[in-house]
Amino acid sequence: MGTSHSPKKHHTHRHIHAPREEEVSKLLLPERLELSHSIHVYCLILVKPREITYWAAVKETWSKHCDKADFFSSENAKVFQSISLETDDAWKMMRMAYQYAYENYKDSYNWFFMVLPTTFAVVENLKYFLVSKDPAQTFYVGHTIKSGELEYVDMNGGIVLSIESLRHLYMVFKDPEKCPEEAGMIWTLSADKQLAICLKYGGIHAENGEDSENKEVFNAKSLGTLIQEAMESHPQQVSEECCSDTAVSFTGISPEHMHVMMYGVYRLRAYGHTFQDALVFLPPSGSDND
Repeated sequence: MGTSHSPKKHHTHRHIHAPREEEVSKLLLPERLELSHSIHVYCLILVKPREITYWAAVKETWSKHCDKADFFSSENAKVFQSISLETDDAWKMMRMAYQYAYENYKDSYNWFFMVLPTTFAVVENLKYFLVSKDPAQTFYVGHTIKSGELEYVDMNGGIVLSIESLRHLYMVFKDPEKCPEEAGMIWTLSADKQLAICLKYGGIHAENGEDSENKEVFNAKSLGTLIQEAMESHPQQVSEECCSDTAVSFTGISPEHMHVMMYGVYRLRAYGHTFQDALVFLPPSGSDND
């Protein structure tokens, strides 16, 4: 699949919403099929050897639903196949992973989803969220946080870049004055903040991902924490207040709970009940997943 690079288009909004189900349902079947097959997600998971149990859980669970998933390790690991970056510096790992993704897959995938191994993601919900977005525009989306004048996407909830944003980022990487590789006095920031600064030089700003009801879809907390908070604040409306029905990610998930999440998301069914979803996102052909 080739990805054309049209001239950069600007959008000024800071909140990005998923489409409404009724809007998608109005589309003709051929249009819906075309949409379903137009989104190609490459998942980048940054790992370190001490996170081996998380690594295994992500590999065995949700990452199988990505169109392609690669693990980027701080050092060579014999237990699992990974791309060794030979550094444990979080910012260098992030830079090198994005550079690898662009140089190897810029013409194969149009969306790039970077996460930590403590994140659980529902890739089909990510694709649904992206269905009305043009990857030829500069999207940088997730759970946004404001730190002073800087607004950035929290790595804990996952970071989504369109191919156009990745292209701009790749070019900014080549300018050490704007986006230095080595940490310095002014670069003692977390990797996700440093990414936001580099993208800002390319005119790309962080945008918060929400569903059509303005609920967060990229969660920088675990599902258990969100449920507990909802029980305390809205005990009579826990399910309504907790989370979006089309949530994309949760973080702080233990390896054991990732398998529980897979059961709840993909295996548990109410017999005789079917969902009349307007779009269907199938996993990669030949993949061994739920």
